[in-house]
Parts: sequence; structure tokens; C-alpha cells
Amino acid sequence: MHSAVFLIEFGAIILGLGLLGRFAARFSFSPIPLYLLAGLAFGNGGLLPLGASEEFIAIGAEIGVILLLLMLGLEYTASDLVSNLKTQYPAGLVDFTLNALPGAVAALLLGWGPVAAVVLAGVTWISSSGVIAKVLGDLGRLGNRETPVILSILVLEDLSMAVYLPIVTALLAGVGLAAGSVTLAIALGVAGLVLFLALRYGRLISRFVSSDDPEKLLLVVLGLTLLVAGVAQQLQVSAAVGAFLVGIALSGEVAEGAHTLLSPLRDLFAAVFFVFFGLHTDPASIPPVILPALALAIVTALTKIATGYWAARRAGIGVKGRWRAGGTLVARGEFSIVIAGLAVSAGVQPQMGPFATAYVLVLVVIGPLTARFTEPIAAYAARRRGTPTTPVAGDGATAAEPVTDLTKAGSGDVEAGSGASGRV
Repeated sequence: MHSAVFLIEFGAIILGLGLLGRFAARFSFSPIPLYLLAGLAFGNGGLLPLGASEEFIAIGAEIGVILLLLMLGLEYTASDLVSNLKTQYPAGLVDFTLNALPGAVAALLLGWGPVAAVVLAGVTWISSSGVIAKVLGDLGRLGNRETPVILSILVLEDLSMAVYLPIVTALLAGVGLAAGSVTLAIALGVAGLVLFLALRYGRLISRFVSSDDPEKLLLVVLGLTLLVAGVAQQLQVSAAVGAFLVGIALSGEVAEGAHTLLSPLRDLFAAVFFVFFGLHTDPASIPPVILPALALAIVTALTKIATGYWAARRAGIGVKGRWRAGGTLVARGEFSIVIAGLAVSAGVQPQMGPFATAYVLVLVVIGPLTARFTEPIAAYAARRRGTPTTPVAGDGATAAEPVTDLTKAGSGDVEAGSGASGRV
């Protein structure tokens, strides 16, 4: 009987997610808000609480995070990472300063303490590359001059997770300064070792994993990822970082084949993850935090616009392109939920879950709107002030060599029917 109830519940969840994904794709927006709302509806305090399938959903959610980070790593080569670090790090520093600090300050003002401040800083810092990738495609901006600037910022945010996640994991585990430093040193050491091996022996590693049989390739890559993620978690580093490093170590045809094979699994388990996060958020706990979450969303939307504007200006992009870059970066999504989920699981701050849910729901909805309308609104405001609107060098919509590959934006968001790679 228990097995029958489990199958009914889990089957209904998967079917519902599929229908929600189709609905979102039809109206060209991210399905993440719908997945979160579905979790709220079926969680504690919701319309129809689940029982039999909740434990399985929890395991599926953990696998979803691991696959999201694996797919993210597959999008990059070690040389890509090193190149972006060397050339774009000033934009990354500005991005961190303008967008992480508001989250930290908000947590302290709410009285949540320093650990929650570090967590909320990450929630407000990281943009959703999956949503952004889809928006760029929908708006026909793949060849715009500002697009490489946007992608570089997203890449640097992804790279930062390899350092940030071990720090958060150590803080949430309540370990001391010495133990936390050891954890971070291990994480950085492992990351550095993987980058060295990928640069020096990447072809050999990929050749070892490679197989002409899709079934064998899927089993080897998935098994290796789960194994490394488990070992990383045992070392208090982070299962997500371990999966990310496995993805970086694979390249060429192996990475492309693994990406194709694992994409459906990623989409399935990532959707389950968002539902799981919603399940553990009581809908009644959202109204008390909706106003501070909305205020923080407005502030960090403006700081992301400022980040994109500054980075595009540094790259020599014209005024219109600067506003487009800033507006495109506003959306938050998968990583914000992952980071908040770590805090909720550790029991650090009960209000973190509903706060992050409300915050992400706001920005994942208005993000595509700011991407579309920031530049026209800025142009209108300039005309009202009497500022000249004559195009300058770099304002053109397309570059001499169009950017047609969005895979460097990272992977992870579940974009039903979009075909765009994104990050969780």
C-alpha cells in the first residue's frame, strides 16, 4: 500500500512539473517560480501535503544539485577558466562588492547573525545564467556586443562557487576557525589540482572515460560524479564542488556526449530540487518576510544593473549596450535557492527559506522584464533630461563576430523547451 501511494504521489509530481514546464515554455519565461509554487502547495501548510514520497524527493533533490554543478563544469575547459580569471577579474570584484554586500547587510539588520549574513550575501550575489541565457536567445541578442561581457561575469560567478561553497559549508557545520581554514585549504587544493590535471592531462582523462556506447559513457560519468561528490562531502568540502570539478576535468567529445546524455536527468532532478525547497517552506511564513524580500530585490536589481553597466563600459561598449548588459543580469534563480537550501538544512535561520523563496520569485519574474526594458527606459529618461542620444561606438546591436554559443554562461536552470544551457 505504501508503495502504491508513493508511486501515485511521485508520478503526480513529475506529471505536474512537466505540465508546468510546458506552460512556462509557451509564454517564454522560466519555470522555476512555478516549481517553487508547486512545492509550496504540496509542503507542510500547503493545500495537499505529501507523505510517502517526501524522503525520495529529498534524495532526488540532492542528486539534482550534483547534476546541476556537473553540467556547469562540463561547459568549461580549464583553459577557459584560467583565461577568464586573468582578464575579467575586476568585473568579478565589482559584481561581488555591489551585490553580495546588500545581502549581508540585510541579514544583519534583520538580526540573523554573521553566518546567515554570509549565506544571504551569496543568495543576492549570484545571477541565474539559465534564465539569462534564455532571455538573450528570446530577445535575439546572441550577437550583441555586450553579450561576451555578460557571459564573462556569469563565468566568474560560477568559478567563485568553488571557493564560496566550502566556506559556507564549514560555517554551517559550526566548525572552528582552524577547521574551517583546513576545509577551505582542502577545497582550494583539490580545485587547483584538478585544474592542473585538466590542463596537463585533460585528453588522457577524457580518453579514459570516453566510450562509443552511450550507455557506458552515461554510467561511467554519472558514477564517477556521484563517487567524487560523496568523497568531497565526506571531507566537508561540498558535494556540489566535487561534481563541478569532475565536469571541468572532462573535455572535448566526452564533455559534449555527457552533456547530451545527462541533460534530461539534470532537468528532471533539478525540477525535483526546486519542488523540494518549496516543500520545506511553509507558505504562511512568506507574508511576514515579503516586504523586506521585495525591498532587497529592488536594491539588488539596481546593483546588478550598475554592475553590468560598469563592466560593459570597461569593455568599451556604448551607452545602449551598457544598459542592456545591466538589465540582463538582474535575474536570480538556481544558485540562490541552492545556497539558501544549505542554510535551511543546517537549521541556521528558519526564516531564510521563505525569505529566499520570495526574493527569487520576485527577481526571476522581473529579470526578463529588466532585460527587455532597461535600455528603452534609460533612453526615455535621457531624452527627458535633454541628454543627446546619438549612438556612439559600441552601441550597435551586433558585433563583427556574433556570439552564437551560450554554453559559457554555465548550466543548471531547468528551461523547459528552451534548449538553452543555464546554471543552478
